Amino acid sequence: MRSILVHADSDAASEGRLQVALDCARRFEGHVSLLIATPLREFVSFDPFGGTYFAAEALAKAQADDLALESRLADRLAKEDVPWDIEMADGEIVSALSGAATLADLAIVSLPKAKGDFRSGPPMLAGDLALTASVPVLALPQDSKALDFDKPALIAWNGSPEAAHAVRAAVPFLKDRPVVIVTIGGDEGDFAAEEAARYLSRHGIHAELRAIERGVETPEERIEKEADALGAGLIVMGAFGRSRLRETIFGGATQYLVTGGRYPLLLAH
Repeated sequence: MRSILVHADSDAASEGRLQVALDCARRFEGHVSLLIATPLREFVSFDPFGGTYFAAEALAKAQADDLALESRLADRLAKEDVPWDIEMADGEIVSALSGAATLADLAIVSLPKAKGDFRSGPPMLAGDLALTASVPVLALPQDSKALDFDKPALIAWNGSPEAAHAVRAAVPFLKDRPVVIVTIGGDEGDFAAEEAARYLSRHGIHAELRAIERGVETPEERIEKEADALGAGLIVMGAFGRSRLRETIFGGATQYLVTGGRYPLLLAH
């Protein structure tokens, strides 16, 4: 986790993302890269007759705002003891972050404010980025101020390759803390939970296995309830272990947790 990419903008959650990135950089002796992205297509409109209009004045203001944000962030980071840089992009947020993550080890974004409240950014930013980026995604609740490395970590295990990828990516975050591998309703997939525990043990991480009956609740509701009971500081899970289309239509654990979850998520696809 030496190269840490952070989504930077002027929203209220931005300082929390930055602080978590700085904490991770200190813990892993890493470098923080902030990305400010302004989607140009937001300033292009089309009329019913095929005409195209470019909102030059609005774009100029957005670019001036980005430069002011870059200056504020540079002043803020100059006081820290962590190496850093700031990048600018004019593409759509997910594609800009995905491109910048090509040579990163971790990408940090925020979850929406609440279910159904998507004013703070794309509602599926964390999930979409996990699908397109080649790195794990750390998605933080809006009110995050820090990441507690001592609280227990819950691994939501369904035996999928995506879950296995998430576990491998999460190893640096799982050391020196309680770890519980949770399966819901006997959903083992291709790989048993015992295999995940055996893998972690080779990294000095001794995880507890916990099989939970699903009952009348959905798997994602059970995951959240187990996280509550555990006092979890992190949930590790594969992103869209089934198909993205199926989860979009019918719902699923990934969609539920990235559009309104209350816990930091470490996602990988």
